[in-house]
Amino acid sequence: MLLPLFILLLVGFFYGVLQGKFASVVVVATMISSRSLLPRQAVILTAVGMGLGAYVLGSAVAGTIASEVIVPGGITLHGVIAGVSGAVIWNLIGLYFDLPVSISQALIGGLIGAVWVETGPQSLLGIGMVKLALGLFVSPVIGAVAGYLAVKLLYVLTTPATPHLNRWLRHAQIVISFIMAMAIGSNDVQKLLGVLMIGFLASGLYTSTHIPLELTLFGISTVMIGNLLSAWPLVRKLGTKFYKIRPIHGFGAQAVSSITILSSGAFGLPVSVSQIVTSAILGAGSADRLQKVRWGVVVGILWGWLLTIPTAAIFGAVLAALLKGL
Repeated sequence: MLLPLFILLLVGFFYGVLQGKFASVVVVATMISSRSLLPRQAVILTAVGMGLGAYVLGSAVAGTIASEVIVPGGITLHGVIAGVSGAVIWNLIGLYFDLPVSISQALIGGLIGAVWVETGPQSLLGIGMVKLALGLFVSPVIGAVAGYLAVKLLYVLTTPATPHLNRWLRHAQIVISFIMAMAIGSNDVQKLLGVLMIGFLASGLYTSTHIPLELTLFGISTVMIGNLLSAWPLVRKLGTKFYKIRPIHGFGAQAVSSITILSSGAFGLPVSVSQIVTSAILGAGSADRLQKVRWGVVVGILWGWLLTIPTAAIFGAVLAALLKGL
């Protein structure tokens, strides 16, 4: 039993590093493109914020993943390993081909595929599926609309402002970026912890869904390491290829992203932070004019998102089938 648990922690480590690597992109990109901070400063600020947020902002998301998605006994320890491994494989493919995949959706897809093979779809809880759908598919729409409205409102409020406004917005964006990093940590790290808890519960090592401190610190450390290895090609794509992000866009997008992610976490809704922030950035740019956004790049990102859950589910299912007899 110790070897499978070690393997679970190992694939969990790789998942956490990838999660931190992708999650840091959405915070770092807007700070760098709007010239609020230098790249190294932005990465360190994001890493600290995500670690702190995961520790102090609650564990409702972990509770949803650990106890409201899969029925007790609906997946084995080997199945959890297969599901997380499927997510890791798909995200490595995305990283290699510079695809903006959603690592959160990959994790859910991998788990669904593994459960489907091991015990069937009846082991998926309805309430958990509803929460996942709300978090993963509705929140990006909210982010886009809110980003558009936020920048429109900022233009109204700042019309008589002096030329020093951009300097003020750059400083304000540093603060809001740290808050957003905390919000991301409270959601992304908790998803990893929730999945690890499913594995530990399946092994019989733990009998309560309460997340122990040592597991929390493990999750935080993996994501912080991933932050320091930020995916720079994706940073450039998010920060420059949509449109030229100015301080007003960066501030508006990050403010609404922070509110959306924190609100989702308070209700235990697992979200894809990359989708929320990307949608908010698109909404913020559209507030100037729709033609400003390079929609060809957007289509490529949408394809990456649409492929994530089914592809990760296939990987998770295949691996679960291979491990089923072990």
